[in-house]
Amino acid sequence: MALGSFSNKIKSFNKCPECGSTHLIEDSEQGEVICGNCGLVVSEQIMDNGPEWRAFTIEEKSERSRVGSPTSLSIHDKGLSTVIDRINRDAFGRRLPTSTRLQMLRLRKWQIRARVHSSVDRNLAQAMAELDRLADKLHVPSSVKEKAALIYRRALDKGLVRGRSILAIAAASLYAACRFTQTSRTLKETASASLVKKKDIARCYRLILRELEIKMPIADPIRCIPKIGSEVGIGEQTQQKAIELLRLAGEKKIIAGKDPMGLAAAALYIACVLEEEKKTQREIAEAAGVTEVTVRNRYKGLKEPLNLDI
Repeated sequence: MALGSFSNKIKSFNKCPECGSTHLIEDSEQGEVICGNCGLVVSEQIMDNGPEWRAFTIEEKSERSRVGSPTSLSIHDKGLSTVIDRINRDAFGRRLPTSTRLQMLRLRKWQIRARVHSSVDRNLAQAMAELDRLADKLHVPSSVKEKAALIYRRALDKGLVRGRSILAIAAASLYAACRFTQTSRTLKETASASLVKKKDIARCYRLILRELEIKMPIADPIRCIPKIGSEVGIGEQTQQKAIELLRLAGEKKIIAGKDPMGLAAAALYIACVLEEEKKTQREIAEAAGVTEVTVRNRYKGLKEPLNLDI
C-alpha cells in the first residue's frame, strides 16, 4: 500500500473511542488503525485507492503518472480539451478498419471545429501559436512565455486587440514579459524574430503598459553582462570584474537613467582592458546592440567617477 494514500484514509480518526487516546498507530500492511494505548483496533480493512505501483524518485513519479499535462496559459484552451490522435490504431496496435478510420476522421474534424468555434478562441489560437514561435526563436524560458500569455489574455479581455494586429500585440506581450521578469531580450531582437515592424511593437507595448497599468521594474545592467559576454567570448573572470564595476557605479548613483545594454557593454570593455583581454569596442557594441559611440560615452561616464587608471 502507498503510505501517503493510506494516511489520507485515517484523517477522520482523531482519537480512540475506547480510551480517548490520540496515539493511533497505522498498519499499512494490514489496513488497520490501532490505538497505541489500549490496543483497540479503531478501523480495519481500509481500502487503499492509490496506485498499485511504488515510486521513490521524482522521475519515477512523473513517468508513472496517469494524469494529463498541467494546464498552461500558453495553450489557447489551456490544455483542457480532448485531442483525437491520428495514429488510426487500436489499443493492441492493430490498424483500424476503413469504416472506423472514416468515423475517426469525422470526429477529429468536428473536434477541431468545436475547440475554436468562437472568434475569441480563434484569436487565442493564432496568438498562442505566434507566442510559441517567438519564445522558441528567442530562447525564452517557459515561465516567461506563460507570463506573456497572461498579459495577452488580459489585453484581449480589455479589448485592446480589436482593430490591431494580433501578431503585434503578441510580440509586445512577450517583450513586456521579458522586461517584467528582467530577461535580457531587447526590442530589436523581438522585432527581428517577429513578422511585425519594431515601431508597431513599441506602440503596442506602450498601449499595454498604459491600459493594463503594468509597472515595470528598473532594468539592471548586471543581468546583461552574461548575455554580452557569452556572445563575444569574454572570460568569466572578466565578466565578474565588469559586474563589480557596475555595483560600484550603482553605489555612487551614476547609472540611473542610462541604457542598461550600453552600461553593460562599457563595463565589459573596461574589464577587458583591466584584465588585458583583447576585445574591441566594435565587437562588444555589436553584441550589445548599441553603437560604438554609446560604448565610448558610457566608458567616459564610468571611468572618471570610479577613478579608474586606464
